[in-house]
Amino acid sequence: MSIDRAYYSSSLSSFLSTSPDSVLGEVARNSGFAIELGQRDAWVKQIKVLREQLMPWASQGHLFFEFVVPRMGRRIDVLVIIKHAVFVIEFKVGESTFTRAALDQVWDYALDLKNFRACPNFCV
Repeated sequence: MSIDRAYYSSSLSSFLSTSPDSVLGEVARNSGFAIELGQRDAWVKQIKVLREQLMPWASQGHLFFEFVVPRMGRRIDVLVIIKHAVFVIEFKVGESTFTRAALDQVWDYALDLKNFRACPNFCV
């Protein structure tokens, strides 16, 4: 499954077998923006966490880094599809609590995905 609206897109098995530096390089190359150290460090931590947590589903899904929500222009940190479930993941690297604003942000992303089916390759 290839998709143009993400900085990085791959099957979970490919993501897990690709070196973290290669994943980071592709995310950075496709960002189109100057990357500050804080953003780079956040992506490094996200890749590490995802590699640890997604191992049990290696052959069952797909992952998108910095997924641009159709027609909204907003970016979801990570979108993971496992079987028929879509997981919207918003990282808050360095935070120690879940804020209401962060929960609302994920909720809004999920609603955006539910209501906008602009990309036929994404509809599952």
